[in-house]
Amino acid sequence: MQELIALMVDHAIAVVFLVSFAARVGLPVPAAPVLVVAGGLAAVAEPALLATMVLAAVLANVLGDGVWFYTGRTYGYRFMRLLCKISISPDSCVRRSETLIGRWGGLSLVAAKFVPGVSVVAPPMAGALGMSTPRFLVFETAAALLWAGVFLGLGWLFREQIEAVLEALANTGSAATAALVVVLAAMLALRWWRRRAMLRITRMPRATIDELLALMEGEAPPLVVDVRGEAGVQVDPRRIPGALPIPLKALQQRRGELPFEDRGREIILYCNCPNEVSAALAAQALMARGFVRARPLAGGLEAWVEAGRPTTQH
Repeated sequence: MQELIALMVDHAIAVVFLVSFAARVGLPVPAAPVLVVAGGLAAVAEPALLATMVLAAVLANVLGDGVWFYTGRTYGYRFMRLLCKISISPDSCVRRSETLIGRWGGLSLVAAKFVPGVSVVAPPMAGALGMSTPRFLVFETAAALLWAGVFLGLGWLFREQIEAVLEALANTGSAATAALVVVLAAMLALRWWRRRAMLRITRMPRATIDELLALMEGEAPPLVVDVRGEAGVQVDPRRIPGALPIPLKALQQRRGELPFEDRGREIILYCNCPNEVSAALAAQALMARGFVRARPLAGGLEAWVEAGRPTTQH
């Protein structure tokens, strides 16, 4: 067991840096548990390593999140749509990040470190919303110090228990390895199931751009509703001409009253989010109130713009 601890300690700095960086760029690695174990090993074998581990974790966080920050600043909302589409996390990550940054500003970078799914999206969202580089670096460094300190500190605090667990794992050999693989697979399966569940919840017919145009030219034009939140509008201030701005949260909480009583009128809702999740949730909220012809716009605002249709500014 002492040989195992010595081997892990020899590479602890590299391990802490790599898993922290991987977590920040969105790879599904268990960074927090690794830091807890690393902190416990440092306490047992070489306490002086702890400060270097903190610096390695902070550097990895700043580098990883810095990449996303500048990518968000360069490509804006389109990049975040792509990020959520390829992520294992549920597609609501952009909306949650919008809410977090809109409410807390720079402090959201601190809170996001501890919110699964949002931690990767918050830095590019901050960049897209125009946060300055010095402000980003200040809050990002503070967030990284807190994140690394919490998990390495837990390892230090529970060093005896961690050593006992590692001893047991070393004694059980291949069985312990298999158990760890099963636990990791179960974690990934749970996140995948949550993503599929979100897609099932929001599965409903969509209105195409051509359908919306045809309805607009008809005798009874539809009501078009922009369900984006304040942060989403700040990232992209364009909107479909004549669209009524009512955020998703307002519709879900019945604070967004529609300017008519005809519950059979066609309502087309749009957002700028992956799989039209926000628009689909808004349509569900309206259908629960009796507006049976509410539908999301397929592709949202981006599809409208790509079709060459005109926009106005909020």
